[in-house]
Amino acid sequence: MGSTIDVSGSAPQSSSWALAIHGGAGAAPKDLPHSELALTRSAMLAALEAGASILSGGGSSLDAVQAAVRILENCGVLNAGRGAVLNHEGFAELDACLMDGNGRRVGAVAGLRHVANPIDLARRLMDHGRHVMLAGPGAEQFATEQGLTLTPAPYFITERRRRQLDAAIVAAGTVGAVARDAQGNLAAATSTGGLTNKHVGRVGDSPIVGAGTLAENGLCAISATGDGEFFIRYTVASEVSARIRYQGKDVATAAREVIEDLKSLGGIGGLIAVDAAGRVTMPYSSAAMPRGQVSAGQPPLVLGL
Repeated sequence: MGSTIDVSGSAPQSSSWALAIHGGAGAAPKDLPHSELALTRSAMLAALEAGASILSGGGSSLDAVQAAVRILENCGVLNAGRGAVLNHEGFAELDACLMDGNGRRVGAVAGLRHVANPIDLARRLMDHGRHVMLAGPGAEQFATEQGLTLTPAPYFITERRRRQLDAAIVAAGTVGAVARDAQGNLAAATSTGGLTNKHVGRVGDSPIVGAGTLAENGLCAISATGDGEFFIRYTVASEVSARIRYQGKDVATAAREVIEDLKSLGGIGGLIAVDAAGRVTMPYSSAAMPRGQVSAGQPPLVLGL
């Protein structure tokens, strides 16, 4: 598959830490204004640096991916948080998931309209909630119970997203992060606004464990992006994990094969993954997928912009 690219980095040793992020599968960067490309690159570098600061100091992979995704949600041009795409009624509806590979703890939220950083609410749900997933008004009620301030809907709406909705341009894209910390714990985080002009209430793969997000110590952590319905139907993240667990494949091979198989079925997108040894891979089949990585002894690297 000519458009699939795999970047494995320098294969860090098992005692090292590693972090990878993505800015969503989608159109080629040439389709974006230079100012938005520059802002995206700046945000991705800041996200890598924030996560690296935590990991290099002995912090957890969970804290690192949350911090990285929070920065991407605040970027204003990526499809998560402020600047996310708008649904058929002209509102942003946001989904996010955070998964801890140590014990497979999960917090997932969907259909948010007033939470500036969905990844933070996912963390609150993981740490303080009874449930794995909350959606819509119930999720926002939980946010207020946790002391989070709800944000007026206009905060999320940018002029570019209004123009896309008016033109009924279907724009995918998501943000995500995966990490291995120095203690060997894996974590994954994904946040998205979904599809432009989507039906109200539509939930994609990002908040669904085993589809768009997965982390399990000893195997891998995965954050996916692309045609969400395909990623749900073919449980993409679980499929990558299964090929590592049961077929003994390395993370790069397993991820590449799954993205290739998905493309043959009509699903376009990509994913980032890190394995138990800190090896990173970032295959995709879309026209582009902004992505980046950083690891112990290696500087931050942003690709696809």
